Amino acid sequence: RFQPAAGLMERIQAIAQNVSDIAVKVDQILRNSLLNGKGMEGRRDQCEVPRDPKYPDCAGKVEWMRARWTSDPCYAFFGVDGTECSFLIYLSEVEWFCPPLPWRNHTVAVPSPPPPRAQAAFRRDLARLLELIGTGKESLSFMKKRIRHLAQQWLRAARRLEQRLAGRQRDQKHILVHIGFLTEESGDVFSPRVLKGGPLGEMVQWADILAALFMLGHSLRVTVSLKELQSHLGVPPGRGNCPLTSPLPFDLIYTDYHGLQQMKQHMGLSFKKYRCRVRVIDTFGTEPAYNHEEYATLRGYRTNWGYWNLQPSQFMTMFPHTPDNSFMGFVSEELNQTEKQLIKANKVSSMAVVYGKEASIWKGKEKFLAILNKYMEIHGTVYYETQRPPEVPAFVKNHGLLPQHEFQQLLRKAKV
Repeated sequence: RFQPAAGLMERIQAIAQNVSDIAVKVDQILRNSLLNGKGMEGRRDQCEVPRDPKYPDCAGKVEWMRARWTSDPCYAFFGVDGTECSFLIYLSEVEWFCPPLPWRNHTVAVPSPPPPRAQAAFRRDLARLLELIGTGKESLSFMKKRIRHLAQQWLRAARRLEQRLAGRQRDQKHILVHIGFLTEESGDVFSPRVLKGGPLGEMVQWADILAALFMLGHSLRVTVSLKELQSHLGVPPGRGNCPLTSPLPFDLIYTDYHGLQQMKQHMGLSFKKYRCRVRVIDTFGTEPAYNHEEYATLRGYRTNWGYWNLQPSQFMTMFPHTPDNSFMGFVSEELNQTEKQLIKANKVSSMAVVYGKEASIWKGKEKFLAILNKYMEIHGTVYYETQRPPEVPAFVKNHGLLPQHEFQQLLRKAKV
């Protein structure tokens, strides 16, 4: 009758014994963990600079870190704290000047196969591009006006190319377009002069590049500030001496010399790693002799825009100046037959247009223009606010600064 009670007591005793055994095992695990931790801590406090011939710069970099690791907050961001081990961890895992430390966890996950790339599809609307370009600068407004003006021609061109490719597969690329000369950090001398006769050619080309990349169906990011550039690239906080915090998320970067300099200043070693993805919009081009730093230095080729050691084909020009560079160009309007006939009918054989919107360009040219004026009526589009600039001869018919479409009409009428 009392048998069940006895069986219950045996079960309780067995459970108690199991709990006791578990407690012993946990205590052993904790002791071993503490001992291992002390040993690991000891290793961390007693790091020695490895002498590995595969890493000849390691010792020199450690010495540099000892003296200057506080010069940029980015080192602390990556865990550098002034100890020898933190220097070696940084130089082996963030940069690549030292060999990996044997006591660090070097388990590398087996990379999964990359997902299939999204396919680029020709776009039918430019509205999203206009949003991407943004607002707040006259230069951006000018570029958006040009894109709107040519919108129908862009759409027709995209349809023709789509038919010609006949369903060919094209991977969609992730592209960053950083217009460096429009950043405040570079001075942005262009935007305030858009409505005052300043140069517009660069903005014409950038507008056409943006429209072409967008219509081809690629994924774009557009930046005109250093802060935006740093955010999109993944630049760590600090002064730009450290690599990016993650792999570069863009297949291509289109920029100019100002943007190239900004990237070099803020990407650390990542600039060298990813510079093959950069395409430089270079109005006049860069010949190999000026691009190759060692060659240019030996021969005294001094320049503010050379020494980049890029592939010459990475420089993309407005006009085909040299076969060493790539020719990017810009878009010219397509005219139908009726428009061509109308231009021909309205052509004035004794009319010339001088392209020079700033008065300083005309200085000292009066004698030459006077000879031309004997045969042709000279027109100009020189900007001024109140009084006609004295540099522009009195015989020149000055129209002032004209909107792009009115200027094009003036050009179409002129013989020269």
